[in-house]
Amino acid sequence: QSSEDEIEKAIDAALECGYRLIDTAYVYYNEKSIGKALNKWLESGKIRREDLFIVTKLPLFGCRAEHVEYFLKKSLENLQLSYVDLYLIHNPVGLQLKNEEPFPRDESGRLLLDMDTDHLAVWKEMEKQVNEGRTRSIGVSNFNLKQLKRIVENSQIKPVNNQVEMHIYLQQRDLVDYCKENDVGVCAYGPLGSPSLLNFTKNAGISTEGVPQLTPLTDPVVGEIAKRYNKTPSQILLRFLIQYGVTAIPKSTNPDRIRLNFDIFDFELNADDYDQLLNLDKGEEGRLFAKGIFSEMTVHPEYPF
Repeated sequence: QSSEDEIEKAIDAALECGYRLIDTAYVYYNEKSIGKALNKWLESGKIRREDLFIVTKLPLFGCRAEHVEYFLKKSLENLQLSYVDLYLIHNPVGLQLKNEEPFPRDESGRLLLDMDTDHLAVWKEMEKQVNEGRTRSIGVSNFNLKQLKRIVENSQIKPVNNQVEMHIYLQQRDLVDYCKENDVGVCAYGPLGSPSLLNFTKNAGISTEGVPQLTPLTDPVVGEIAKRYNKTPSQILLRFLIQYGVTAIPKSTNPDRIRLNFDIFDFELNADDYDQLLNLDKGEEGRLFAKGIFSEMTVHPEYPF
């Protein structure tokens, strides 16, 4: 978790170089800091609210119909905004609400799953938030193809986005194809392979057993392509996803890396290089986020992987 000062500097660097989408979540515990930084920009007149696209998410412990409005209102209060542009169900797996602990546990240390998660009931409340003006659009995150289809086929307001883990080792082609056919945008989290995932998992007190040691940033194919274009490996990984037809949200609070990650619109990968990166897909073996905390969710009926 970044400090308020780090977040303010990151927001400043991002907005100055041209970013307009800010992605957060109730359980990132940085909404207040982001709200403070955004408010400074909005009050100065340097940017207008309609120029920003703010995304936040319903927490896993709020994944019940009766909690949707409450947690969205809390996020809006944190962000100092009257609406967000996109509100996502953070995860198809629901957790029990216990003092808003991000990963609630019982006395024996077992993760407290809410085994009665009802996506369609939650989605009806998500639709209500659009109708009442608290969010402009709604979507999901970490939903597999079957779960996404169920929402698309049983909704009045369709999800506009599915935010999922995606990078050269996990390209999820069937999911991407379905989304393109049904006008659902795909947003890639972990587009650089989440180099800090192991440390994050350890710091959260969660077992790292089985977390794959995969590092797209050091893949030799990526490195060779980067040299040819005089770009960094991270820029090649992000450019690939843009040409793949998805949005990418690299996480960084480092102003220099934030600027580098944005500098990907002055070149295009040629067909041969693009195909080389396509061929690096490892399918499910490339998934980095199925272990750690997710491995404790496998008994939940809506476990997505």
